[in-house]
Amino acid sequence: MENQLYHPVKIGNLSLSGNLFLAPVAGYSDRAFRSICAECGADFAYTEMVSSEALTRNNEKTENLMARAPNEEAYAVQIFGGNAETMANAARIVLARTSAECIDINGGCPVPKIIKSNAGSALTRDPEHLYKIVSSVVEAAKNYDGKRLNRAGEAVSYTNLVPVTVKFRLGWDAENITWKECAEAAIKAGASAITMHGRTRAQGYEGKADWNALAELVKFVREKSNGSIPVFGSGDAFTPEDAKRMIESTGVDAVMFARGAMGNPFLFTKTREFLTKGTITEVPVEKRIQAGFRELSLLVQDHGELAACREARKRFCAYSKGLEGSAALRKEIVAAESVEDYKKVFESYLG
Repeated sequence: MENQLYHPVKIGNLSLSGNLFLAPVAGYSDRAFRSICAECGADFAYTEMVSSEALTRNNEKTENLMARAPNEEAYAVQIFGGNAETMANAARIVLARTSAECIDINGGCPVPKIIKSNAGSALTRDPEHLYKIVSSVVEAAKNYDGKRLNRAGEAVSYTNLVPVTVKFRLGWDAENITWKECAEAAIKAGASAITMHGRTRAQGYEGKADWNALAELVKFVREKSNGSIPVFGSGDAFTPEDAKRMIESTGVDAVMFARGAMGNPFLFTKTREFLTKGTITEVPVEKRIQAGFRELSLLVQDHGELAACREARKRFCAYSKGLEGSAALRKEIVAAESVEDYKKVFESYLG
């Protein structure tokens, strides 16, 4: 009998082998980190959010955000923007220049500069506008007639329709809870899956995520779509136990890890083990640090040594969280400028 907690997921015509996902995390879920998460058992991952405006202006840095990790079986590019036509154009660029299996629309980012452009969480204030954005991207994917890249980087004919998904929050604030209207708009517009972060825009990342609303969303979407559209849960999933509770208490089809996976890609390994066997095997310190160095080597490939080593400071600080003497260790980490510096820091730490 199929395991009810850990199981395959379908997003439109995309089949995934499991239901443990890495969320789109700005400044974090680049291809280096996604690669390590895939290695540790993430079934699906999203790029950090990509600006539709920057993409349509051929911004090279923005395009680099969409790069696939070589070991990713499937991944999604997440785009954001407040203009439906620009979002459709951005979707065509994603289709032309990547091998991504899915396009996700950001309707949840609470950052003021994103909201100012009528994107991110601003879309929860205007479900009609959300409908326009989602339907324009869905139509762009349906009617795309150019070539696509395959995983080897070769241009091939577009045969598999790429599903479009959407992620949003409960609503703007406690007085404006609009998840139901947003879900209805997304379904009507042709979205193939819906993710909800169980906080409002006003909450940011404070307070508790509302899993009761997540459970209501699951019921609502199942009824409206005859069970054809999966719902994914985000917010307050930090441990394997959290993932199990989220699945059992809300009925979501997949759990999305965000901050919980930072410096802890083994969260995927442990959660899969916990959902399938009921056990959790702890990861030795050396293994955590080795994962950090693999991530660093991928960052070096993408950005060069100095930029990679500066970026890796926050990542190694996350990998070292909870280790004995981690405060002193972090002081050394934040001064590292080369791979050799990091090696010295950790050789000294491990003795």
